[in-house]
Amino acid sequence: MKRAAGLIAGLAAASAAHAAEDPAFGGVQDLGQAMATGSATSESLTKAYLARIAALDRQGPKLNSIIVLNPHALADARALDAERKAGKVRGPLHGLPILLKDNIESADDTATTAGSLALKDNVTGRDAPLVKRLTDAGAVILGKTNLSEWANYRSSHSISGWSAMGGLVRNPYALDRSACGSSAGSGAAVAAGLAVAAIGTETDGSITCPAAMNGIVGLKPTVGLVSRTHIIPISASQDTAGPMTRSVADAAAVLTAIAGSDSADPATADADIHKADYLKALDAKALKGVRIGVMRATAGRSPQTDAVFEIALAALKAGGAVLVEVTAPDGKAIDELEDVVLRVEFKAGLNAYLASTSPAQVKSRTLAELIAFNAAEPRETVLFGQEIFVEAQAAPGLDDPAYLKAKADAKRLAGPEGIDKLLKDAKVEVLVAASGGPPSVVDRVNGGRGLGSPSSLPAVAGYPHLTVPMGYVSGLPVGLSFIGTAWSEARLLSLGYAFEQATKVRRAPTFPASVNGSPAFDLQ
Repeated sequence: MKRAAGLIAGLAAASAAHAAEDPAFGGVQDLGQAMATGSATSESLTKAYLARIAALDRQGPKLNSIIVLNPHALADARALDAERKAGKVRGPLHGLPILLKDNIESADDTATTAGSLALKDNVTGRDAPLVKRLTDAGAVILGKTNLSEWANYRSSHSISGWSAMGGLVRNPYALDRSACGSSAGSGAAVAAGLAVAAIGTETDGSITCPAAMNGIVGLKPTVGLVSRTHIIPISASQDTAGPMTRSVADAAAVLTAIAGSDSADPATADADIHKADYLKALDAKALKGVRIGVMRATAGRSPQTDAVFEIALAALKAGGAVLVEVTAPDGKAIDELEDVVLRVEFKAGLNAYLASTSPAQVKSRTLAELIAFNAAEPRETVLFGQEIFVEAQAAPGLDDPAYLKAKADAKRLAGPEGIDKLLKDAKVEVLVAASGGPPSVVDRVNGGRGLGSPSSLPAVAGYPHLTVPMGYVSGLPVGLSFIGTAWSEARLLSLGYAFEQATKVRRAPTFPASVNGSPAFDLQ
């Protein structure tokens, strides 16, 4: 990172062919060291990322990964530089620009929209507790990322990564491919080097899918490790925020900052007991002697992905891991129960959230009023409808016996009788699986459809799920999932770090229009 300030000034015009050497792709440790030695400042980094956003997100390949920029970002960076000059360094994130998914509130005069035109003026003046933890750790909030509208919970025919506020997020590894969702903008922006890191949110697959399909690291923590207060909700049972980064070490640093209890979120009551310094827990030799259960739920759906998965398994074994084949439980019953739970919790949670916003700025105060808004606003339903909204509106309340039974049964089948039973029966510490297939071509008529993923078990159980770059299929990223029991983030990150350090497969995107133009894939 020597002479980083001078190099970073030219980020916007940097050639993608040299992206791997570009300081835009520097990590927490590299950029922190550059600031410590004086070869970069928080202000220079922030200016450089803003220039890169202008060149790549607003123009050039036009990724559409960012909805709004923080108007105070440069002033915040200068204040953090002054602190550093005075001898105060808050920690590894001091001065580093980070993006937030646009369903997370921040007190910086930006709206929190969930991608919906109904919330375009939702300037709450509130910091979500996780945002306060980031800024207390010295991070610069750079802006808010685009997402699948309402975190992909409006229609079963939605297009991942599309919102009425931000348009369609494009995958930087092939612009005609899905960036997945719902944290599509966070995934694409981090992959493209538009910030050091981003925060995503997940109910089921919304961190891990876009992370895998954009070739980055994504961690869905145990539900309750990170506060959900002032985050637009889907499910109190399953929602969580988590880091999306270019390396496992960066994810560990971000998680260390955002983890912790919040009195306003009862699910986080035990977070302070379980949180750790995840960065210090990383061990490049962590694979040695560990027993790992291998799940093949998506085997046969993408032969090329299967081949990359076999290479990844060989790397785990070469690192000293003992691999044990396991069979994941049939997920159909869990999926049906999850649908019941999410419909009920979405209506209750969203109505409560809307009631807490300013009536002067947000006119739709209930789910029913949002349904009416969408029906009257052609820009909202030009590509797909809102049948999930309608079904959720018809759902019963939180005291409904069928809902309560569905929630208990889903947790039991996914957790104690699902992941925990697999771990116990096979005498393994962690499960691995392909995170899914390569990103599919975006279909504006029918939406993009993936090949499936292992996200539902840990999502419904509320357990952690880490995805790490595994390799590439025809130039398109695929990820390797590490899944463990509750509160096992430190171990998952350490194992993921050991795999990452042994393989080092991640490479920067080059923003091709399509991979279909190569001779092997030209259908004429």
